[in-house]
Amino acid sequence: MESLSMVRLRLTLKQRYFLLLCFAVGAIIAYQFTRNRLEVERMSRVEGLRANSSQFTLERKPFHILGGSIHYFRVPRAYWEDRLLKMKACGLNTLTTYVPWNLHEPERGVFNFEDQLDLEAYLRLAASLGLWVILRPGPYICAEWDLGGLPSWLLRDQNMKLRTTYPGFTAAVNSFFNQLMKKVVPHQYSKGGPIIAVQVENEYGSFAKDEDYMPFIKEALLSRGITELLLTSDNREGLKRGGVKGALETINFQKLNPNDIKCLDGIQPNKPKLVMGLNSVKPLAGLRIMSPTYGGGKIQILKGAVDMIPVVTEILKLDMSINLYMFHGGTNFGFMSGAFAVGMPAPRPMVTSYDYDAPLSEAGDYTTKYHLLRNLFSHYHAQPLPELPSHQERRAYQPIVIHQHLSLWDSLHFTDKPLKSERPMNMENLPVNNNNGQSYGYTLYETTMTSKGTLNSKNNIRDRALVFVDKHFVGVLDYETQELPLPDGKGKRTLSLLVENCGRVNYGKTLDDQRKGLVGDIELNKRPLSDFIIRSLDMKPGFVNRLESSGHWMSMRQRPSFPGFFQARLYVNSFPKDTFIKLPGWSKGVVFINGKNLGRYWSIGPQQTLYVPGPWLHKGDNQVIVFEEQETDGKIQFASSPDYGMTVDVQ
Repeated sequence: MESLSMVRLRLTLKQRYFLLLCFAVGAIIAYQFTRNRLEVERMSRVEGLRANSSQFTLERKPFHILGGSIHYFRVPRAYWEDRLLKMKACGLNTLTTYVPWNLHEPERGVFNFEDQLDLEAYLRLAASLGLWVILRPGPYICAEWDLGGLPSWLLRDQNMKLRTTYPGFTAAVNSFFNQLMKKVVPHQYSKGGPIIAVQVENEYGSFAKDEDYMPFIKEALLSRGITELLLTSDNREGLKRGGVKGALETINFQKLNPNDIKCLDGIQPNKPKLVMGLNSVKPLAGLRIMSPTYGGGKIQILKGAVDMIPVVTEILKLDMSINLYMFHGGTNFGFMSGAFAVGMPAPRPMVTSYDYDAPLSEAGDYTTKYHLLRNLFSHYHAQPLPELPSHQERRAYQPIVIHQHLSLWDSLHFTDKPLKSERPMNMENLPVNNNNGQSYGYTLYETTMTSKGTLNSKNNIRDRALVFVDKHFVGVLDYETQELPLPDGKGKRTLSLLVENCGRVNYGKTLDDQRKGLVGDIELNKRPLSDFIIRSLDMKPGFVNRLESSGHWMSMRQRPSFPGFFQARLYVNSFPKDTFIKLPGWSKGVVFINGKNLGRYWSIGPQQTLYVPGPWLHKGDNQVIVFEEQETDGKIQFASSPDYGMTVDVQ
């Protein structure tokens, strides 16, 4: 006779089979529904966005672009919908986003369009919420992003000429576009998708090194199936050199100047006018930097809501279309923030936050600017605007105490095999990451020395080096400090330089010169040093996971050495909320939570907090690892609001 347990097991298996069958049928129905809906929309569409007169038309009816920029790669995927709903509720009808080549192709020929980088999911979400999309696929995007979004492995070619028709660059662009456009083309307006326009490159008029380049990019788009309206985007100075035949020119500015509009009109009369980049702040791009010599790192230039609203009002009165850059800035997670060099003696690294003084804050909060804009845009809609989505709760968790530490020197066996090299080698040309070089983080260069004397960097350090003799810290070399006296000692000693890539320049004409690490000889007593052992410390997830699981961690009862890794646990006893990390007793380094790189911090500011998205935490213990260069008080604090440092209004 069959036992009761066997009957239960058989029923359980049947139930599971039934549930799986229901799930499969539901998925097929949902797929067919989506497919049929897109097909119906495609069949019902006659004509996409056009610029054949002084006003845009969509389906041959006048259309006003009320746009805003939100970059999917700067916002945790769990919050994409929240941010886009808030955009919709503000009265905007069009989403604009860049596409970061460096994230989508981290190694040559290795492509990533999954999870946080699922561009198609982002486009589908926009469509489901009734937002049109203007896509800005680059390949160069600027965006205060490392190397303007170009992958660093391009710089392995010593003759590389970025943003030109140099064969090594065009071949790489073609390979990337082959993959990217497969994802993009099905989401165009003509195929039932939300994309109504595509931008050709980005602000090329400010670069303009090759007159054949823009036609090449335009053809690269068209030949791969892009059929929607093409745009270019430049400031006034770049308009005359940044356009390409067959693409509508648009303009970027922060303050409305009638002469800018006249200039645009003169170049393309009787065409609709689009302010593609009305900057919320100009530029956080520019002076929201970390620098010990430039204003103590305390300067940001912001544009207040009271000043911005009259500009937007006047633009709309002139019947011009608009894109707010940024509507929501988000965060430069990891090592992705760029650097600013225009008009400065040396590059200055950008901060981790990309709050941008935007209408939606870094954490997605409504601002005064948001509410004023919503009131303004409401007058351009026949129907009432949607209700405001609820506010995201935040929490200032209780401070936590570091319980373990691991010195840099003890972590080295978790790195890739070191390279022996007669001369220094820049990080991009190191034989790591499947011969794609090192892109981000730190690189350790070690050699032997037999005498005291003066170390001279010959300005070959990119960007900042901590110098050690026999693992004892002796000083810092950077753009400002290029000589350092070394202490006396007996016999052979180990000289170590931990060189940080603080972020590659993202704008200007020095893109080809953004190799990092040691880019040339270092001299001791006017003689070049040689016979280096070089280790890559890019701090990718695999390395951080190996650190976490190692048994080499030491208790804080034993005095830590620097640089080092410091570990703590954040216990969350309820549903995780957004928070901000504060490190007032620390100096400079990087923070990881549950293996995710939150970004860089530096006590000089201006930024004093790092954003921690709630979805990156979980109930229970959360692992926090901090890489710190020089000092710690052993505590990690949390806040419910950010601290971005001092602000200065634009004049």
